[in-house]
Amino acid sequence: MLILHDPRCAEYGSSMRPEQPARVIRSAAHLKSAHPDWTWRVPADAVATDDVLQLAHTPAHLKRLVAERDFDPDTPFLPGIPDHARRSVAAAIEAARHAATSPRHEPVFSLMRPPGHHATASQAMGFCYLNQIAIAALYAQRHLHAPRVAVWDFDAHHGNGTEAIFQTQPRTFFASVHQYPGYPGTGTQHLGAAIRNWPVAPNSPRQVHMTALRESLDAVVAFNPDLILVSAGFDAYARDPITSMTLEQEDFATLGRWLGELGRPAAAVLEGGYHEDLPLLIDAFLTAWNKSA
Repeated sequence: MLILHDPRCAEYGSSMRPEQPARVIRSAAHLKSAHPDWTWRVPADAVATDDVLQLAHTPAHLKRLVAERDFDPDTPFLPGIPDHARRSVAAAIEAARHAATSPRHEPVFSLMRPPGHHATASQAMGFCYLNQIAIAALYAQRHLHAPRVAVWDFDAHHGNGTEAIFQTQPRTFFASVHQYPGYPGTGTQHLGAAIRNWPVAPNSPRQVHMTALRESLDAVVAFNPDLILVSAGFDAYARDPITSMTLEQEDFATLGRWLGELGRPAAAVLEGGYHEDLPLLIDAFLTAWNKSA
């Protein structure tokens, strides 16, 4: 197991917001203690360059990113946030590169913040400034000999940004399982063969949610991707403070086992997850993935 992590990603924000530094500080400390044999690496590229970011984002958005004014109450301008977001992108790209080139399909996880799957080509929102998983997917198509890339998004919130970006990109596939009704209020239906959505009602039984997750992963496999990228959000946890879902720790282990059993190149990036049990949830997912890979 390779963990990509730059401690600087905890140098912004505050404990007053759900998306706070403690998410990665506590998760990194727990994983290092629980798994001393896992490999840790600071991404080689400090920040992603404009030409890379423009694979998914408009020049106007990159200019807006450095303007010292908030995008919305959940996505404020914070000192250094443009570079923090660029570092998160760089880590996702390195995760994709490792997955695409590792001969043994070694699992790789980007433990970074901010998250990204809500960011559209021209708009930051929902804690997300740049859409690192979409950028990594498009980068992999052009530079990593992975012409067909699928994103499996199991965050409790719909990855509206990834969906919007992929709608204009050939040979990409997006599958999302998420709470609806819920933020951002999108993802209510499939959009053609390559954009697939499984909305799950709040407080649905665990088995209903897990059935949707299995169906979504089967759809990813049916696309026959050269690379699978995972928007790994852990806010579908039954005790997460900002959602109303019912998954337990062992369910995230099941998701990891499923991913490992595919035997395909795959990389995952951290999206949501706001309960203090986040380190345990990430651990369950990664441990099962690592054992089954």
